[in-house]
Amino acid sequence: MPEAPEVDASYAVCRRIARHARSNFHLAFYLLPRPKRDALFALYAFMRLVDDVSDTPGDLAAKQKGIAAWRAQLDAALAGDTGLHPVLPAFADTVRRFGIPARYFNDLISGAEMDLSISSYATFDHLREYCYRVAGTVGLTCLHVFGFRDPRALDLAEKLGLAFQLTNILRDVRRDYEIGRVYLPQDTLHLYGCRPSDLGQGNLRPALREVLASAAERAQQFYAEGARLVPLVDEDSRAALWGLVRIYSSLLAKIRSRGFDVFSSRVCLTSKEKFAILLRARLGLWDESDALA
Repeated sequence: MPEAPEVDASYAVCRRIARHARSNFHLAFYLLPRPKRDALFALYAFMRLVDDVSDTPGDLAAKQKGIAAWRAQLDAALAGDTGLHPVLPAFADTVRRFGIPARYFNDLISGAEMDLSISSYATFDHLREYCYRVAGTVGLTCLHVFGFRDPRALDLAEKLGLAFQLTNILRDVRRDYEIGRVYLPQDTLHLYGCRPSDLGQGNLRPALREVLASAAERAQQFYAEGARLVPLVDEDSRAALWGLVRIYSSLLAKIRSRGFDVFSSRVCLTSKEKFAILLRARLGLWDESDALA
């Protein structure tokens, strides 16, 4: 059945939001069949807009109101009222088509709320709950679009989301500190004799390097487990998932290769490096066993 005009227009809005964000996800989506690609654009657009509320500088009360508004719009859209925002017709269509549980989106919004009230995490167990909400849920929603039959895929998708988020935390420690957030667990900082303020000074002394190396090792463990997801998704989604895992694990590898210097400049893959990975995926020059850099 052809899409209604408003749904088709909504997907176009979602594509523009994803393209404008220029994220690592955006390019990999083009390795998917058009229906799955558009579905991920719709999910990405919704999640991006929610995340922007907590990340944009501004008044706390206004941010809380903005997050609450998105929760209300989520409930309305899933109940059939998609007229509150241009992305919602495509978003609701994607959720329906791919049978994505609504609880993942409520958990994601709860993660955005955590960024408004929590500035640091005592232990990794506390941090893991946050990472599940803002990234594990992303992995789980994408999994439903990728397609799967093996129930083990659910746990592996969540672990990949955690690996991606820990990589982002490592890359952005200084920027996050500057906006009042410390995601590296307090007990790990204390174990190595470091203070949160060390993250803002950018003095990469040996103790701080050990803190970052510890976080990288934990991320690597999640990658090693989560990469087993690639052969469990539908065949037409494997190249895209392989590309995503390879890009993010390559980012972690680059952080390691720089001796964990995430302070002098932002660590990222060049466009050439990302395109080389995605070209391998597009041409089938990859193997399920080499998803990790």
